[in-house]
Amino acid sequence: MEKQKKALVCGAGGFIGSHLVKKLKKEGFWVRGVDLKYPEFSETQADDFVIGDLRDPVVCKNIADQPFNEVYQLAADMGGAGYIFSGEHDSEVMHNSAMINLNMVDICTKVGVGKIFYSSSACIYPERNQMDPDNPRCSEDSAYPAAPDSEYGWEKLFSERMYLAYLRNHGLKVRIARFHNIFGPEGTWQGGREKAPAAFCRKVAEVVDGGEIEMWGDGKQTRSFLYIDECLEGIRRLVDSEFIGPVNIGSEEMISINGLAEMVMEVADKKLSIRHIEGPLGVRGRNSDNRLINGKLGWKPARSLKEGIAKTYPWIDQQVKNSQNS
Repeated sequence: MEKQKKALVCGAGGFIGSHLVKKLKKEGFWVRGVDLKYPEFSETQADDFVIGDLRDPVVCKNIADQPFNEVYQLAADMGGAGYIFSGEHDSEVMHNSAMINLNMVDICTKVGVGKIFYSSSACIYPERNQMDPDNPRCSEDSAYPAAPDSEYGWEKLFSERMYLAYLRNHGLKVRIARFHNIFGPEGTWQGGREKAPAAFCRKVAEVVDGGEIEMWGDGKQTRSFLYIDECLEGIRRLVDSEFIGPVNIGSEEMISINGLAEMVMEVADKKLSIRHIEGPLGVRGRNSDNRLINGKLGWKPARSLKEGIAKTYPWIDQQVKNSQNS
């Protein structure tokens, strides 16, 4: 009988991490999760969940106490545009995330884990290639010469290189993916760290039909958004493969932010007006280029953006109602 595989999920209290734990459990893994907090919206399904600060090397040593078959390093100091692009959190973002990665790559090398997955970000791509909202360039080979538009992106790029250096110098088996705006139920939906889909679902849910919502900028900036289940499938395919990456995990269905807001209104069956205000925006255009992942892993998203919004909006609408009634 085959021995049960063991996985360690760092950031298991977060949105993607908590969903990943559920998927790994369905696949038969024994899972240890670690985070500063438990998942906010559902009970963790991890076999063992450790509340711990991965900036502390002692914590990392204690949780990575065996050669796990797979380690998923999703832990980071991050959030939506209101958090990442304000400039007010740059030092914390760089320090906290870099410390986590420095600790985890070192201890995983020492204990000899099977593979370690690192979640990088589309924020590593050069700002110069994302000025035209209709024609952004985000192919994996466009990352250099490096010029991310945020310190968050710079830290992600540094950590990519560090994991690859450990691969070269110590034989650590790494897998690296660059996420493009992952969304879905049980994600942050208020407080400033939420991503655009959650923010607009919340805004639309809070306003009665015929009302008004606010939007940063002119709404002509473009993005693509990937539903959580699709992201998990991409992660697992990458880890199960011999392909190292870095590789994009995202959707090629590009939409303007105005279009995103209108899509949420359509799903909610509301007609609202949009008031454009000043606020942090990020790049003008960004879209996942999936040629590499499709060629290497045969993967592409199966769901449309609207299908993902149709699954996410009712969940956020219920959170809004719960908060209004409490």
